[in-house]
Amino acid sequence: MQKLTGLFVNLHGLSCNLSTLPRRLSVVCKTSDFVQKNRECHSERVPGSPQKVEDIIEKRRNEAKRSIVVQVYSENSFPELHSYCSQFGQIQGGHHYGITAYGENHNYIVVEFAEVEEAQAAIRASGFIREAQVIPVQSSFLYFGKGAPRKPTQGAKLTTVNGANVASNEELNGWLQVATSIDDQLKILYNATKLNDLGTRMRFLAAQQIENALSGMFPFARALPFGSSVNGFGKLGSDLDLILELDDTKRSSTASRLIFHSKELTDARHQVQKCMERIGDVVELFLPGISNVRRILRARIPIVKYKHEFLDLEVDLSMSNTSGLYMSELLYLYGELDERVRPLVFAIKRWAHTVSLTNWTAGRWITNFSLTALVVFFLQQLKKPILPSINHLIVKASPEDTRVTIDGINCTFARDLQRINFKRTNEDSLGGLLLQFFEFYSDFDFANRAINLNEARQTLKPDFSPMYIVNPFEINLNVSKNVSLEEVERFRMESREAAWILESLVEQNSVTAWGLLSLLLKGPATVARRPMLDVRKLFDNMEPPAVSHEEEEEEEEEEEEEVSGRNSKRRLTKAKRKTDVLETR
Repeated sequence: MQKLTGLFVNLHGLSCNLSTLPRRLSVVCKTSDFVQKNRECHSERVPGSPQKVEDIIEKRRNEAKRSIVVQVYSENSFPELHSYCSQFGQIQGGHHYGITAYGENHNYIVVEFAEVEEAQAAIRASGFIREAQVIPVQSSFLYFGKGAPRKPTQGAKLTTVNGANVASNEELNGWLQVATSIDDQLKILYNATKLNDLGTRMRFLAAQQIENALSGMFPFARALPFGSSVNGFGKLGSDLDLILELDDTKRSSTASRLIFHSKELTDARHQVQKCMERIGDVVELFLPGISNVRRILRARIPIVKYKHEFLDLEVDLSMSNTSGLYMSELLYLYGELDERVRPLVFAIKRWAHTVSLTNWTAGRWITNFSLTALVVFFLQQLKKPILPSINHLIVKASPEDTRVTIDGINCTFARDLQRINFKRTNEDSLGGLLLQFFEFYSDFDFANRAINLNEARQTLKPDFSPMYIVNPFEINLNVSKNVSLEEVERFRMESREAAWILESLVEQNSVTAWGLLSLLLKGPATVARRPMLDVRKLFDNMEPPAVSHEEEEEEEEEEEEEVSGRNSKRRLTKAKRKTDVLETR
């Protein structure tokens, strides 16, 4: 284990200093323990879990309703906090996390009660600061103030301590270095970086705050996390996507003869934009912990973006993106069908970020969603497929699986794993699949072929987009339309480079970087070209041609004659206009 520090290797002409691997003895000693726990955790997973995304969301929403978030001095405050909160009901658990903001460390504990009414009782009993002027908004975000001391609860222990901490590159590299195989490396990366239980709780607490804020006017409103927060492909520190449904469409109201008077949506898009603007105002002005609110209303899907400081989350809130929620169900289903899918996606996403193929900001780069779609398609088109086509899922759908968005988009597919009954005979290792992925896309004909997950095959491109991935639900749209030709070529080049490195450094080595780690320690093999030069800039600093004295005098005389001619013309026109006026009189 001591060989992990101060190592040096020359990798494909690139010097990689492995002194970035764990230096602290405590980290090094924990490495083998983490690797062993990772193997046990991954081996305990039972493929084909019958749980659906809808069930998971409802369970998590209930957790959020039974929970409060309390800012405390430190994690050691929990016994006293437990004692105080016990007067409102039975406490099922406490989850601690820390946030560093503006150079200061802040500690929070998520207190989970057994019943929703108990959490509500704790909130109703809370007060406001009277020494300062504040907006008295009630929410589940509180802090533990000073008061009469209470006897701490004996034996009160936190379920989670520092549960939102993200493993550093130093720690992660150390774990990958001592793994026994590339398969182990992919599993370690997945388990070390995936969204954990506390991270999921925090996301649903953010959603619950939006619901509570609007419940007076919209009592059936639901704010639902979608995307990586619920599809099983989320990682710690990722953003939160929320969709706001103002009415629960599943709520049965057909039996009632009493109908609400309501305003009709005459111009749906315009009214959604106005509604999102007003919701943005409410979020910005009244809700505690929320800052840096931005309204992006002219996008295809209007959104409100904000930062939640108490949860350390960047949030995107939308109203008209229900197909995004159903896409989350689809990806969750694919992740559940085979245990190799998610570790493979995590490894490829990490590699893509390392070589700068993906970017946190929107632009011409490949998005994480497009990258996930590329992995799914690769696993569909193998000679022995690991994942079925979307059309196969549609054929297996039952009437209960019917989903149609308010815009008329059909999102129907089988959601019951038992009903799908897709038989897999492919037993390739994770390491083998990773190498095959790079080899497949290094030679893919992006110029002429489209990636079609619905049919699990390549099809002809309907337009000249550099990369074309057919939208699974809106088949006339391209989910990778933003990707530039330059980035597509970089993706192919980086895939070819990655395949070469994996083949060269596939054997376990305790001294030099190997396997997946060799991909994550290198920089990009290709450098993005600079933007093309604006031709007009060529003439910005160009000096005008030299002009002789005689030529200058001639130009001045011509200008004087031209001005004199214009003045004469004006005088004649003015005189004529005056004559016309006199004649009229």
